[in-house]
Amino acid sequence: MTTSASHQTPSAPEAESTRNTVGLVALILAVIGAVFACVPGALIIGWVLLPIAFVLALVSLFLKGKKRGMGIAALIISVVGTVIGVVVFLSVVANAFSDSFNQETSGSAPAETREEESEDQEAASAEPDVAGTEEEEEVAGSPDGEGTRENPYPLGAEISSGDWTVTINSVDLDATDAVMAENQFNDAPADGHLYLLVNVTAQYTGNDPEGSMPWVTVEYVSPQGNTFDAAESFAVAPDALDSTGTLYEGASATGNIALSVPAEEVEAGVLSVRPDLFSEKVFVSLD
Repeated sequence: MTTSASHQTPSAPEAESTRNTVGLVALILAVIGAVFACVPGALIIGWVLLPIAFVLALVSLFLKGKKRGMGIAALIISVVGTVIGVVVFLSVVANAFSDSFNQETSGSAPAETREEESEDQEAASAEPDVAGTEEEEEVAGSPDGEGTRENPYPLGAEISSGDWTVTINSVDLDATDAVMAENQFNDAPADGHLYLLVNVTAQYTGNDPEGSMPWVTVEYVSPQGNTFDAAESFAVAPDALDSTGTLYEGASATGNIALSVPAEEVEAGVLSVRPDLFSEKVFVSLD
């Protein structure tokens, strides 16, 4: 009996995985999208390319017989690029918001001070060069950063920002009796506190035909650095500043703002002033 050995043809080796074209396209789009997502002026291109790359990367992972490395890389880059794009977008929005609402505030010396400085300059110009040199040395040694807590503007300085110019005319350092006499429902100052009366003039310098209401904000900052505003207590100030009336170009409103503040070393504090709702604050001395 002839025994024939069964002949079995060896199976062909499995075909190697081939290049994944979809994954390659996804990877290219993801890289380009991530780059544009980092550029504030070209964010929109990144926002268009990254979702496309993400979808193509997912598709490439489910293709049979195709390499998956580029698809995985494209998936990771598209996700990371999207996160970067969100961060850059939020940063751009925050900067735009800051530029729009944090208006720069500037100040100028009172008219009397400017006149005195002008007279001093005229007198100095008529003096010998030695005197002029001494004056220059004094100016050079003067502190910088006027309008800060350390170097506040003097009373009467014009504080300008946007469409408003605000002048702190005077400060009554002990106006408790006047405030309490103004309205029987006014809150008495807390123990160790007293009322300040800050006389303010707010002038509208804008040209909106609808006009605008004054949004000036005045707060007291103690020597220890604590802030006290009009919300610390309920008090109707005598001759109070009308902050609800509409002012048109060139018009102004003058009135008082009452602040309940610590009585100890009250004269050593300063006022923080915002001429408008979104303007930067500056500081004004109490004398």
